[in-house]
Amino acid sequence: MDVMAEQATRPQPRRSLLKFAGLAFALFLAGCGGMIPKGHGPGTQAPPPPKQTGPVGALPEDRERQRVALLVPLTGPNAAVGQSIANAANLAILDTGGRKVRITTYDTNAGAAAAAQRAVAEGNRLFLGPLLADDVRVVAPVARQSGVPVIAFSNDATVAGNGVYLMGFTPNQSIDRVVRYARSRGATRFAALAPTGLYGRSASTAMIRAVESSGGKMLALETYDRAPQSIKAATQKLTGEADFDALLIADGGRIAVQIVPLVRKGGDVAAHIMGTELWNAEPGLAAQPALNGAWFASVSDGLYRQLAAKYRARFGKAPYRLASLGYDAVLLTVRIAADWKIGDRFPAQRLTDADGFSGVDGAFRFGDNGIAERALEVRQIEPGGIVVASPAAKSFGQ
Repeated sequence: MDVMAEQATRPQPRRSLLKFAGLAFALFLAGCGGMIPKGHGPGTQAPPPPKQTGPVGALPEDRERQRVALLVPLTGPNAAVGQSIANAANLAILDTGGRKVRITTYDTNAGAAAAAQRAVAEGNRLFLGPLLADDVRVVAPVARQSGVPVIAFSNDATVAGNGVYLMGFTPNQSIDRVVRYARSRGATRFAALAPTGLYGRSASTAMIRAVESSGGKMLALETYDRAPQSIKAATQKLTGEADFDALLIADGGRIAVQIVPLVRKGGDVAAHIMGTELWNAEPGLAAQPALNGAWFASVSDGLYRQLAAKYRARFGKAPYRLASLGYDAVLLTVRIAADWKIGDRFPAQRLTDADGFSGVDGAFRFGDNGIAERALEVRQIEPGGIVVASPAAKSFGQ
């Protein structure tokens, strides 16, 4: 389903990656009060565009900046999300200066493979995106053949690796984080309800592994197909067969609101309710009495709220939550571009620096499997709002 560490002594250059990215974002925060980025206001003159030497319609020749392709849907059912990511990516270029990076956006809706082929033909040496897992699958071979790394926005772990890096928010990490928090609060007996389909299967596997690795006991796991009768039947079966003290609902908050009263009616009155990263994108959860006291793990929203305010000021509307992926992908690219020689391939080995990067969504780093490991916080839903129950680490040295 798409869209819907102990500190070790390491060389100084690696530590600087995280610090630089954080500095770039700090510069962005300093400019949050206005719509016009520094250096682009009245009385300043933007640098002239590069001289175009190719045929009309071709990208202009650029010997000072690296070409980077942003692959997102700009038409079709996911166009609003894709445009939101593209807008945030452009904000990041403006906020950092982006003097060594040229971002060109390609619409994947008409055909992701064709968009990738065009991007390669036009000299792009790094792909940011695509958004959807199916698009990543067709873009990856095109990119791989040309030695172009892909930093995708999908949350489907099955498309990661072999030149593909995922920035999307995966359920595995949020589930592991909230389970470990529950264990620290005394929970030992766990159960889970998950929808059928790819996301549900991934969440179920992650739940079993998280409980086992944290020393808990997994008592029961039931699935449903999101129809009211299926949800009711799965919940009744679960509550009838297991005496658990913590329950994961691996679905959105709106489904959880339907499930929790059934759980309480089934006799599990005191069981702690846990959710996944999906809850972070849903407003109004604090207004749902059924979810009072529930926990879920997610990236922090502190810096994102500031990005959203600047986005609204510039574009006149609120961004989609995934817009932060576009902003942070550009921060990462600009940082690496400082040492990326014109004409060379993108230095993909830099993506797996152990100290990682930092941005709107906090600290993150790519593992050898290509999946972004993120520093997550645990939140608790209360009647007056959502509070941080356990803060995220500021860096991977914590």
